[in-house]
Amino acid sequence: MKLFRDTWLLFSHNLRITLRTPVWVIFGLFQPICYLLLFAPMLDGLSGSMGIPPGGAFNFFTPGLLLMTAMLSAAFTGFGLLASLRSGEIERLRVTPVNRLALLLGLVLRDGLVLLVQCGLLVGIAMLLGLRPSLPGTLLLLVLLLLIGLLMAALSYGLALAVKDENALASTVNFFFLPLLLLSGIFLPLSLAPATIQWLARANPMLYGVDAARALINGNLADPAVLLGFGVFAVLAALALAWAGRSIREATL
Repeated sequence: MKLFRDTWLLFSHNLRITLRTPVWVIFGLFQPICYLLLFAPMLDGLSGSMGIPPGGAFNFFTPGLLLMTAMLSAAFTGFGLLASLRSGEIERLRVTPVNRLALLLGLVLRDGLVLLVQCGLLVGIAMLLGLRPSLPGTLLLLVLLLLIGLLMAALSYGLALAVKDENALASTVNFFFLPLLLLSGIFLPLSLAPATIQWLARANPMLYGVDAARALINGNLADPAVLLGFGVFAVLAALALAWAGRSIREATL
């Protein structure tokens, strides 16, 4: 019970800090909205061909864009933790009886809530442009996005505590982010890629997330890709949270 109470207190504290400058939540949507407005319409003429199924380009492109938003929104959260370490906030919390794991959970839950708000706004904008989603599938997709956000945020916090430098954190995140993005099939179907790239993409967990997201947005809840996507990200999120939790406990001892 102490863990839950401390987590809620720290989540509320972190959320209040975020609400002081809510404009950054909206600014985080600038790049995805640009893709929706400027890139997705170019795919509309390819609906039913080149690996893009019938039903409109927005039903094909938006699920991948939501995953990209989850990755992008959470991958750089470690910068805030580094700022807290340098300002002494973490050190002040260290001398209190607060649960060490709650320090991490309070942060990642705040990040997850911000991500859900961003994805909800993005889905609303996409619907105005032509997205026709399944309601049950969309609700399940938000759960999947939350898992991905928790995974990326935990990795970002753990990496921030490992390198303890903003430049090193930015370089490391960018080094891994772009290959994961390009090998996930977000922008174009991977069926168009050479066999070597398709083989490499199978090692990319984001590929399974994109496949699951597209199945969910179109209402194919029984598609095996859905179960595979949830399974992959549930395991990875648990491992990342365990690693980041251990890192933050060691960093505050």
